[in-house]
Amino acid sequence: MWYNSYIKCSTDLTPRKSKKLRANPRRGIGFEEVQEVFSHPYYLDQRSDVPEQYRAIGWAAGSLYTVIFEVREDEEGEYFHLVTLWKSTREERILYEEHS
Repeated sequence: MWYNSYIKCSTDLTPRKSKKLRANPRRGIGFEEVQEVFSHPYYLDQRSDVPEQYRAIGWAAGSLYTVIFEVREDEEGEYFHLVTLWKSTREERILYEEHS
């Protein structure tokens, strides 16, 4: 699925986990920065059923990233709970390019 998404959505961020991701050279970015993926067109598919997780592939901080997230809900509405992220693999880049 291809999404040209400009949805208004809050995210659930874990500062300690974000700091670890930012320090990891294979990732190089934290949850705060990678939220940019959701402000541009991105590729989306379902990663798993239990728990229901999604994979978004899109641009953030000048690079293509893959973000795994869950859609959760609280008293204020839906939000994205970011699970993990990484710089997109070659296969993910091809998938993104095929659907853009």
